Amino acid sequence: MANNENLTHFGPTFQSKVISSLLSDNQFIGQISDIIDSNYFESDSNKFLVKNIMEYFIEYKNVPTLEVLKIKTDEIQNDVLKVAVVESLKEAWRYIEATDLQFVKEKVIDFCKNQTLKNAIIESVTLLENKDYDSIKKIIDDALRAGQDRSLGHEYLISLEERLTNSSRDTIKTGWDTIDEIMDGGLAGGELGVVVAPAGIGKSWTLQALGANCVRKGMNVAHYTLELNSQYVGLRYDTIFTGIPTGNLKFYQDDVEKKLQSLDGYLLIKYYPTRTASVQTLSAHLKQMELQDKMPDMVIVDYADILKPIGNFTERRHQLGNIYEDLRGMAGEFDVPIWTASQANRSALEEDVIDASKVAEDYSKVMTADFVMSMSRKVEDKIANTGRFHVIKNRFGVDGITFPATINTNTGHIQIFDKQTQQGKDVQGKMNNHDEFLRKTLGQKYKDYKTNNNDMKGFD
Repeated sequence: MANNENLTHFGPTFQSKVISSLLSDNQFIGQISDIIDSNYFESDSNKFLVKNIMEYFIEYKNVPTLEVLKIKTDEIQNDVLKVAVVESLKEAWRYIEATDLQFVKEKVIDFCKNQTLKNAIIESVTLLENKDYDSIKKIIDDALRAGQDRSLGHEYLISLEERLTNSSRDTIKTGWDTIDEIMDGGLAGGELGVVVAPAGIGKSWTLQALGANCVRKGMNVAHYTLELNSQYVGLRYDTIFTGIPTGNLKFYQDDVEKKLQSLDGYLLIKYYPTRTASVQTLSAHLKQMELQDKMPDMVIVDYADILKPIGNFTERRHQLGNIYEDLRGMAGEFDVPIWTASQANRSALEEDVIDASKVAEDYSKVMTADFVMSMSRKVEDKIANTGRFHVIKNRFGVDGITFPATINTNTGHIQIFDKQTQQGKDVQGKMNNHDEFLRKTLGQKYKDYKTNNNDMKGFD
């Protein structure tokens, strides 16, 4: 066989990785079973392994175990070949978890398809001379179909056990038990979560609370900021991790440093000026992180509405719809959960609960996302450090529920409660009696001011 008719030009390591893929991927071996030939491999030992792996798969519809291959190897009469097969198997097993196996699989499938089609064309020459056009068509059609994915899809009526076994999503928790419960564990890879709120309510703090929880759990987070610079976002994370207000961090540098050293996760903050970065920009950056072995477990985008749109859209709502679709597509491409935020209409500022009708510009944002929750805080809520989170959309469970919350943007501390818990009842009660709470708070502030200022005599 000439070099271009076998795998010799790819090198011995590549051939070992092909065998690794055959031993570790049932879907791959099924796809390539009708087009791979052991003669494509250079050494006799690799030819032996491929031949026996494929024969076993064709008979038992599964990849052979090491035990099976050991028995097959023991049956070899030629001692030199037996030793070589053992070494080739060890070499292949070394690459069983290599990071480039997907590339190897794609390359070897393309090679085998080309060889199959080339052989079909050569075989067709004789048939052409005999004017046997029907046979030519059949041979070429068979060659073009070879190496296709054999999976037809999920066979519903006979696959109940498979559904029950593999139905769990690999989720990352938000850190708020009430939210995690209704989301069936949090957000999973390929899914998009959105926090909706008017300007100045605390969208960025909420996104950072999600990122901080992930870092505390020892995971990697990529935080893209399109509004605040990366240093200031970093200071806010310092506040969340330590509870020290951002303005006071410089007085507690040693304490902050000690706290950060105790964190096991990795946080990368990347700043792009407003409307200078598109979803494609973020995707390119994620690929750089992947190449440097720092692929994040979660991505935060603060926030999607101010990403740069790609394409010619005359209306803003169409631009936003396209951005959110691309963002969810990126989540699927990299198999990571993405959290972002969206602006609510100005009229939502004084709403107790912000529903889907208050989402700015385009409702398709809600349609595209997997989970959408709004946060609302009136002026009195800001004084009392309270607020409400309302579940607008939830692909994983119930929606339309509103949860009371404590939101302290001075320390970055956000807690969301079930209304039925004692803490939830306390927060809800505080919000129900805002007028009384506001009167007492202002009264106490006035008393404190009088105590600390001697020149207040005669003022009252």
